[in-house]
Order: sequence, then structure tokens, then C-alpha cells
Amino acid sequence: MIQDILANNDNIHSNDKQMAMLKEHFPACFSKDGAFDIERFKEEIKDKTDITAEGYELKFLGKSYAKLLASTETTTVIVPDEEHNQKPENKNSENIYISGDNLDGLKHLLHSYQKKIKCIYIDPPYNTGSDGFVYNDSFNYTSEELQEKLSIGEKEAQRILDLTKRGSASHSAWLMFMYPRLLLARDLMTDDGVIFISIDDNEQANLKLLCDDIFGEENFIATYKWNKTSTPPALSDKVRGKYEYILCFEKKRNSIKYSGGIIEGGDMPLLNEGNPIKEIKFNKDAVIFKIDGRFQKGKYDRVILKNDIIIKNGKSDVDIVLEGPFKWSQETVINETNEGTIFFIKTNKFAIRYAREGERIKRPSDVISKVECEVGTNEDGAKELNILFNERIFEYPKTISLISYLINFNAITSSDNIVLDFFSGSASTAHAVLKLNAEDGGNRKFIAVQLPEVLNDRDDSQKNAYNFLKENKYPTTLDYIGIERIKRAAAKIKEENPDKALDLGFKHFTLQEPEQNTLDKLERFDKSALIADTTVLDDFGAETVLATWLNDDGYGLTATAEETDLAGYKAYYKDKHLYFIYPGFTQEALQALITRFDTDGSFNPENIVLFGYSFPDWSVNEMLEKNLKILNDSEKNLKINYAVRY
Repeated sequence: MIQDILANNDNIHSNDKQMAMLKEHFPACFSKDGAFDIERFKEEIKDKTDITAEGYELKFLGKSYAKLLASTETTTVIVPDEEHNQKPENKNSENIYISGDNLDGLKHLLHSYQKKIKCIYIDPPYNTGSDGFVYNDSFNYTSEELQEKLSIGEKEAQRILDLTKRGSASHSAWLMFMYPRLLLARDLMTDDGVIFISIDDNEQANLKLLCDDIFGEENFIATYKWNKTSTPPALSDKVRGKYEYILCFEKKRNSIKYSGGIIEGGDMPLLNEGNPIKEIKFNKDAVIFKIDGRFQKGKYDRVILKNDIIIKNGKSDVDIVLEGPFKWSQETVINETNEGTIFFIKTNKFAIRYAREGERIKRPSDVISKVECEVGTNEDGAKELNILFNERIFEYPKTISLISYLINFNAITSSDNIVLDFFSGSASTAHAVLKLNAEDGGNRKFIAVQLPEVLNDRDDSQKNAYNFLKENKYPTTLDYIGIERIKRAAAKIKEENPDKALDLGFKHFTLQEPEQNTLDKLERFDKSALIADTTVLDDFGAETVLATWLNDDGYGLTATAEETDLAGYKAYYKDKHLYFIYPGFTQEALQALITRFDTDGSFNPENIVLFGYSFPDWSVNEMLEKNLKILNDSEKNLKINYAVRY
């Protein structure tokens, strides 16, 4: 675990990831001793490939170090909030809130969520000079180590050291902060995924170049201008700023058409006098109502409603059955629905209309405003937060209408995707996802990551949030404002939608660096000793080891493992993995394990993983290895891998 990661990080260089990709796809371009033959590579790709010697790129102090940061593994562990996570509303939730540094959070997420995130929205520090941004990523390298790992000279290594140690807020420091986070974010995105990044004038130009470098210029979609305020400062010396920017990049530019709302009058009638009377059932998720209320079965103008329905927020609680002179048959309606056609009922006459996908969807403008697309301002965001908390918490949180609008750009028909925000702040994105699901019946999940930034009661912009947390006996850190907001938003949505089955909970995890005392124990641990050092397990906790391993092995943060009894020894079983975390594994436990393999057809783990600090006795390890080899060589033809993690 941590000891393995520390040892591995010592051997990582900034270009390891890129070299591994080249070795995988172009093995012939490497010599026996591992040297890369650039001329052979050019020869391999020369057909219909233009090779330029005069490229254009963004360069800044610390770029190579930022790449190194993205390549190393995090040494934090995942600590589940057991009390919170076991509450009924959270126990089966697939939403996730992570308290911790987002660089560590992104590295953990990559183990289970690589290529699984459909939409990312972030609102990072703007580096305005007054927003409190200083570079503060942990730094544990000497000048000599940087020279060796980054292939740079002593002078540049010293400049990077100076930049990291003085808490700089320069453009280079901001870029060095953002670069590894965006590199990792790209790896999390689905091939048709999209990222939106809020920014202002201070770093907008640099951010565009940085994203060109990471995502590719060809995957740039637009720079949207959001009308952030209805009351720009009247006393500005030069300009009354009304707009912020939102950069949009896709991972791989695709043919998906974005939705910026509905064109009025673009739909067509489905009723036509003179057609045979038919009874047709319409899927409730495919019908949008412009009316709300309870409607009993009966005749409504030209159609007969065949069942009672309740309409709330434009959606029916059940499928709608209508009888009338329809142009289409039931089969055609089903086929059209499967192709994405949407149906509309605008009045209580139930004169149903339709619009095929794309025919009446307008493309979003590059200006986002209340007038043009009903997206609010920062003032609206503050009101939304005030309503939830019954007091003013922050001055300028992002409005949920902005984030909802962006989420729906390329996910209008894909309402079961994961939305990630790794600068979560007051949790506007999480709130927007819950609200959207309630409105359109979607099943989006959110992952929110927020640094537990300590709030300052002497800072006017943080004083209200600090006092609220203090009064409610919460830790006085920013992440707990987000946690409380999600709880309150969920309660309000539940109250407004009592009959809907919605996932309004979330699992909470904290990322924790091992204490120095624990690191000292790991360094001193003697693998040849015959006595388990159970204090290492006590320091971490079995729940933390299990949560970290489940995520590392690709099962995700919301996965649970089944407790498995082996003659009194407690193991944990999840799909292809069986975890031995506790000390005290006995001969009887081994026999119970072998019997389970022999007799239980549903028990077929392919990997047995041991917490090394609980298994220092190599006679036990050899006993396990020997018997697993016998099982592998048996007629059952099992393939069981065995690993010890430290």
C-alpha cells in the first residue's frame, strides 16, 4: 500500500507515462537496453504524416515538474465516513463527496473511474491577487533529485524549488498548479466527455493555451461568456465587468449536437381528424408537459385520457394512455421514442405533439445570460444558498442554473452519467445534479472533491460560513459547507417530490496522509520478523484499508465487500478479489478456504490480497502460496493470483 507507493514514486520520471505508451504501440523503436530510436519512430509513422520541426507550445517554469506530479501515485488513504455512509439515505447512494486535496482525489479516482466521467465542471481559483491563491502542493524533492528526474540543469531546478517554497501566485505557479490536475482529469473523461472551466481575464488566455496543450487544439469547442452579475461595479476605473468565461473542450471532438434549449413552434401535431381512432401508450419519460396537476381519466377535447395521472414539474408519474385520431400506430410511437423523439402536451386539452431529436433543439449561443437562456447570475447563486441556510453564507457561489445548463449541453438524452467537480466549493454542482434528476427523471451521479480549507473568522468573505459551522458543531472547513448544502438541498427536493424514487444521498470519504509516526513504523517494519505489527493496522483502520483497496482494484468508492468467515477468520470478498487484512490467519482458516473453493461454485476469487503488516510470518505466506498452487494445478483449472501489499 503506502510503502509500495513510496518505493515506486522514487523511480518515476516525468515522461514515464508517455514512454510506456510508446513501448506498448511501437516496441520496435526501442533498443535492447531501452533507448528510444527517434529516427526509427519517424520511419514507422512517415506515411501520410507531416512532421514539423517548428511547433508552437505553452512553456512555463515548472511544467516538467507538473508532469512529474501527475505521474506519481498519491500516498493518501481513503477514510470512509462510516457513520454518515451507513445512514439509510446514503447506504446505497452512488453519489460521492471527497474531502481532500483534489490532486490526490483525481489520482484515487483514476483507479476506478478512468474513461467513465461524462461531464466535468470546475471553478478553480482565478489568481486575481485577492482570491487567496498561492501554490501549495507538497514538495519533497532536492535540487539533485529534480535534475535527475526532469533532465534539467541545476539553475532551473533551483528556480522550481524557489517557486514552490515561497508560496508564489505568479502565472507560472498557477499553471504548475492546474497542469497536473487537468492532465488527470482528461484521463477520467469518456471519449465523448466534455469539460467546462470557469475563469476570468487574469488567466483566461493562459488557460486556453494550457488546455490546447492537454486536450488538443482540435478539441476546443468554445469560450462561452457568462453574464455573471446584474450589478457590475459602478466605480471601476476602466471597465464595468459583467462577464466571466467558461472554456469548453471535448476529449475527442465528436458529432454530438449541443442543446441550448427548445425552439418554440418547432413541433408537429400527432392528432389528425379523419384518422382511425387508436389507443396508444406513451412512455412517461418521453412526454414533456407544460401543465401541472392531477388529471382523472376521461374525455379532454379530441382525446380520451384512459388513466389517472399526476403531473409535476412537467413530468407524469406514470405512462400516459390516450385514445384519439392519431397519425401513428403504437409500433411507430415506440420506434420513434427509441430514436429520441419527444412528445409535448401544452394544455389540458391533451393535444399531443411531437418533435424528432434535433429538429427543434437550438444550439447554444456563446453568450450565456438570463435573457437569452434563463441562466442566473452570481446574485441568484447567493439567493439559492441563502434560502437553503436561512442566512447569507457566501457572496458569489455559482448559480445552479448555470451548471444545469452546461450539463445538458451534450447529455440531454444521457441522464445516467457521472458529473465531476473537483473544485466543489459550496457544492453548487452536486446541488444542480440532484435538482436536474428530480426535474427530468435522470439518474446522473455526482462526484465532488473539495479541499478541507480552514475558514477564517477574520475574513469578511468567510466569516458567515465560519460562524455557521461553529454554531452547528461542524469542523470549520469549507468542505463541511458543501456537505451541509447537499443535505439541505436533498431534503428540499424530497419535500417537493415525495413520490419520486430519487438518489438524494451521498457517500463521504476523507483523504488522509499517514502520520509521521505511522511512516516511521512502515520504514522500520521487518518483513522477516515473525510477529505481526498490528499497530500499523490500528493506525489505518481495516475500513480504510478495505475502502482504499476496493477503489485501487477498480470497484469504485461506493462498492461494498462481503464479510466471509473462514473458520473464525474474517476476510472480505468482492467479485474477483478476496482480502486478508487482519492478523491471525490459521491452518484451520486455510482449510476452510480450500473447502470453500471445492464446494461453493459461486465462490471464485481470482486474486487473494494480504495486508503485509498482518502477515510477517513467512511460514503462513508459504503455506498459502503452496496450497493456492495446488488449487491452480487441480482439475478445476483455477487461476488464483496471490499478492502481499505493504
